[in-house]
Amino acid sequence: MTEEQHNQIKLELKDRSLGGTEHNWCGAVSCGTGITVLAVQVSKEPDSLALQDALHKIQNAHPILRSKLHKNTTNTTTTTSTFSFITPPKPHLRVKSFYFSNPSNTSISPLQVILEQELNNKLWSDPNRFPGTGADLFFASVYTVPGEKWVLVLRLHTAACDRTTAVSLLKELMVLMGENEGEVAQREIENKGEVSLGIEDLIPNGKAKKTLWAHGVDMLGYSVNSLRLTNLKFKDVKRPRCSEVVRLHMNSHDTEMILAGCQSRGIKLCGVLAAAGLIAAHSSKYRPDHYLKKYGVVTLMDCRFYHSAILNIHHVKGGDELWDVAKRSYMAFKNSKDNNKHFSDMADLNFLMCKAINNPGLTASSSLRASLLTVFEDPVIDNTKEAQRNLGLDDYMGCASVHGVGPSIGIFDTIRDGELDCVCVYPSPLHSREQMLELVDAMKMVLVEGANCGKSEN
Repeated sequence: MTEEQHNQIKLELKDRSLGGTEHNWCGAVSCGTGITVLAVQVSKEPDSLALQDALHKIQNAHPILRSKLHKNTTNTTTTTSTFSFITPPKPHLRVKSFYFSNPSNTSISPLQVILEQELNNKLWSDPNRFPGTGADLFFASVYTVPGEKWVLVLRLHTAACDRTTAVSLLKELMVLMGENEGEVAQREIENKGEVSLGIEDLIPNGKAKKTLWAHGVDMLGYSVNSLRLTNLKFKDVKRPRCSEVVRLHMNSHDTEMILAGCQSRGIKLCGVLAAAGLIAAHSSKYRPDHYLKKYGVVTLMDCRFYHSAILNIHHVKGGDELWDVAKRSYMAFKNSKDNNKHFSDMADLNFLMCKAINNPGLTASSSLRASLLTVFEDPVIDNTKEAQRNLGLDDYMGCASVHGVGPSIGIFDTIRDGELDCVCVYPSPLHSREQMLELVDAMKMVLVEGANCGKSEN
């Protein structure tokens, strides 16, 4: 390559430094947290070239998805590093193909097994993955599984793409792979432009303003309260961790009743899911009804490609009713949001997250658990069942890993054609699959009982 060609390529590359939240995800992803995966099972064999072409169109529409993560060591005598996005002028993603054999000793579906494998891919933890050209943020694979099925997997670094964006990618991909492919389909996802700003640069003026004293008081409060929070029983705190999932599904009738109950009380589904998790976790301890304990709940709000978070602490005792806890949970979150704590406390929570990663001993049993559970303010709404059937799409699951630092259970909720479908992620072997299946079954029982009185005002 001539010097002139090299300089031309350099001019075509665009880059920007990562914002504070993005940079923290880069620290978190090395130990697991921060890997977003969407796994899609289809009954029609994908055309790899057509799939790759469609993904390239999506990368052109969203430049951050074709960016690379570049690591710059600021001091050769230390391990201090900074990161930046480097965006090539053209997509470079290649779809990889694999054959999959479901282990004979498991009853878990191939879709779920593949999802868990991808959640625990160690790609970004390898320093050799950050060469001079940077590490890719977006990967696509197609697994051939028994029974004439295929599983398409999109795996992304959370610094570039979160849960909601991953589901949006699926919808765009369906448009491009469907019968309407062409100019009309392309216009539906047209959004060419620069790699967008970090979330901190998008906060409205004044919303994140806080005095130094207030920062200190809030961080002290978060730190002290975290030591008093109740956790699920830890099964194994020593062995290396991975992320595993269980699923919570409700039929359309129960889902409709739960949503009607939310509407009549002026609350959102996140409050009900949090309440069901709190009640189920508290009952798993088999404590007397009067026994009161504190639990942490993190609620995530989708903000472009990232989420901002609010941590609330709730008191729960035996005998608490679903809708009482749901209303308390949601109103605590709403009041915090109305006071802009998702903006003003962003730096504090990011700082504490990094401290926990670097000093696990600051958390209970060095578990790196920041809360009992995490919920999203709003569910993903998906009413594309007919379009999915035409494309041979049978099922899909999407979530992010939590085993580095995070909750004991992260709830990724979707309402798919009127039915609540939650992918619940947990760190193993810190918690066992049997333990989490029992917890999720208890949550479903609490929700079904609540659905029967969902329209009644308390």
